[in-house]
Amino acid sequence: MSGMFGIGGGSVRIPLLNLAGLPLLNAFGINFFVIPFSSLVGAMSQRKNIAKEIVIYAIVGGVLGEIIGAISVGFIPTLILAIIFVTLCFIVAFGIHSSKIVPKLAQKVKPTEKNIFGSSFFVSFITGLRGGSGGQIFPALFKSFGLDTHQAIATSLTVSIFTAFGAIPIYWHRGNIVWLPALFVLIGSMIGARIGSKVSLKTKPLWLEIGLTVLILILAFCVIYKAYN
Repeated sequence: MSGMFGIGGGSVRIPLLNLAGLPLLNAFGINFFVIPFSSLVGAMSQRKNIAKEIVIYAIVGGVLGEIIGAISVGFIPTLILAIIFVTLCFIVAFGIHSSKIVPKLAQKVKPTEKNIFGSSFFVSFITGLRGGSGGQIFPALFKSFGLDTHQAIATSLTVSIFTAFGAIPIYWHRGNIVWLPALFVLIGSMIGARIGSKVSLKTKPLWLEIGLTVLILILAFCVIYKAYN
């Protein structure tokens, strides 16, 4: 999923690690440890599609948001965080198809340095509070800024490498990274990212857009479910 859609993979990895018996903070730590490596594999496979004109601003904003989010874990009530995340998911899912639904409005949305920095900071801060690198939202966010689907995926993978590094020292210092499970998760994730990237490059943008939209909405409903159960 990371290699194919440009997401961090944590949206699936964290619940599976938690289900396997690891405490949530350990699942968060392992997820952050794995993301730079799996994202690097995907980004290298799709390096020709990286949007170089915006990637630096997205990285800087994303890393700052991730650091603050990781430090702030536990300070914001779960329900409030869930509401913010779900709202963000729906907005971004709409943004993926805004050029078709409201073309005039979509043309007014410009990927300026301030827009890219600010939105990347906010996305990383919110997802950082949930143990993620921002990769769950970045592909759809970049698509809403006018990048084509393959550019959005490649750029998301690149940004996720650096945002995860913003959180790793914090979880390492807390002792939340359990190294043996982390090693096995790392190997599986890198293999999966490579295969996913190859599939992504051969898949038509329309199907990637549909798959990404469905995935974003599924994540939103999963958050709603967890918040009320």
